[in-house]
Amino acid sequence: MSLKVAIQMDPIESININADSTFALALEARRRGYALWHYLPRRLSFKEGRVVTRARPLEVRREMGNHFTFGPEEPLDLAGMDVVLMRQDPPFDMAYITATHVLEHIHPRTLVVNDPAHVRNAPEKLFVTHFEGVMPPTLISADVEAIRDFRKEHQDIIIKPLYGNGGAGVFHVRPDDENLGALLEMFTTTWREPVIVQRYVPEVRKGDKRIILVDGKAVGAVNRVPAQGEARSNMHVGGRPEKTSLTKREREICEIIGPALKERGLIFVGIDVIGEYLTEINVTSPTGIQEINRFDGSALERNVWDAIERRLPSK
Repeated sequence: MSLKVAIQMDPIESININADSTFALALEARRRGYALWHYLPRRLSFKEGRVVTRARPLEVRREMGNHFTFGPEEPLDLAGMDVVLMRQDPPFDMAYITATHVLEHIHPRTLVVNDPAHVRNAPEKLFVTHFEGVMPPTLISADVEAIRDFRKEHQDIIIKPLYGNGGAGVFHVRPDDENLGALLEMFTTTWREPVIVQRYVPEVRKGDKRIILVDGKAVGAVNRVPAQGEARSNMHVGGRPEKTSLTKREREICEIIGPALKERGLIFVGIDVIGEYLTEINVTSPTGIQEINRFDGSALERNVWDAIERRLPSK
């Protein structure tokens, strides 16, 4: 199958080719003979009923320091593409939301991965609230009294920005911690949105498991163990990846949410599970493919492209 694929992502110059999931997807696309273009999110435009950008033809290779080659920049009508990969990193802000509205004009005739309308409607910390019995005790609120009451009830809590990403702004507030008031002042002056507060799950010390689902089915996982003295397990803040497998509970969680992901066109999703609890559903730019591949000897990017090919409309 010969496809034309445009990748909407952050600058490719600065990615870590041994960790970046978009790079793995691009390598597999070239292996299959697809033609690739790269463009930055700020280059996306809606003009007189058309979704257009300025893009560069892209070649990729797994060579450190020489991992890509661009062709000359050219105007591109995205309706002429077979697939658009929406792969820029969060924050999930109004710029991100605007991009989903724009790309909705070409989807599904041009397949946008993931479905832009459902990306917009599935913020990672809010989407999970629609599934019963999978989350730790959780409060989403801007009401200071409600937050203080939640802390009285659960004592040991995590507080974080509702639309944050990458572990930024995540605080572990222990029962004897006197900083809650100052933290709430910081949150309310920095963000207009409510915060999310959850009962602390001590199993995080054993790891925060990233599970990859493709078209609603679990295909692999990696455990991310926080560094000593760190409440966050994100690998860019020192989390250590470890080989893992899925527990019965984790498979149950995947079976609960999988049909909803498939129905919504959320082809490539990463979920985070701590102990017995699902904490986030990442649909914007999930990561973890390369770490899982190294541990399992798999090639999850092939699963993703196989699912995309199955979803392509007849033209």
